Amino acid sequence: MSILPHPVRPAVVLLSGGLDSTVCLAIAQREGYEVHALSFRYGQRHQYELTCAQRIAQARQVASHTIIELDLGVFGGSALTDASIPVPKPQSAEEIGRSIPVTYVPARNTIFLSIALALAETRGAQEIFIGVNSLDYSGYPDCRPEFIRAFETMANLATKRAIEQHHTIRINTPLIEMTKAEIVATGMRLGVDFSLTLSCYDPLIGGIPCGSCDACRLRQRGFQDAGFLDPAIPKV
Repeated sequence: MSILPHPVRPAVVLLSGGLDSTVCLAIAQREGYEVHALSFRYGQRHQYELTCAQRIAQARQVASHTIIELDLGVFGGSALTDASIPVPKPQSAEEIGRSIPVTYVPARNTIFLSIALALAETRGAQEIFIGVNSLDYSGYPDCRPEFIRAFETMANLATKRAIEQHHTIRINTPLIEMTKAEIVATGMRLGVDFSLTLSCYDPLIGGIPCGSCDACRLRQRGFQDAGFLDPAIPKV
């Protein structure tokens, strides 16, 4: 008797090239999904993260990796897309406030998830993974569980496959209640090569992290609390 192969379960995973999205990708693969990674060149000052995303996609052997060209800088209002606005450099992770910071990019996750939804329809995927986090976060409104639930409701009202074929879209957020230390520890267990990732908002030439922006501070605390050395930090 022949053994039937397991059916392919495609999923779209938003991959920035950072720590969180890479762990999220590894979790999707652990759960048996065929990953279609999706990244964006949206005018971010830290575009080196896309080089990291490409390396990660290759190392993790994803089914496909799509990079979408956008220009969110035309709207302004964010230090990540406007070089005239300085990136905040707190002295420690504890100094990062709960107010919405200037590194917030207006409606970014709403836009990214909308494009991920379109890709999911064409790939036959019912699952979208995004590495948002509501505990160790910098105050972004589009990283909250309320936002994710609302977008998922909208997604199931907006797509042909959901309406005609009853293929329910799910927005998976496996990191949303994890601390940064728990995310690091999970990545270590799943064999994530963190040396390929970039979490810095204001990297130096060659993708060297600045070491003092919000993203760097949170990453530093995560590795420290998890009891691991960060392999992405240059040795001196």
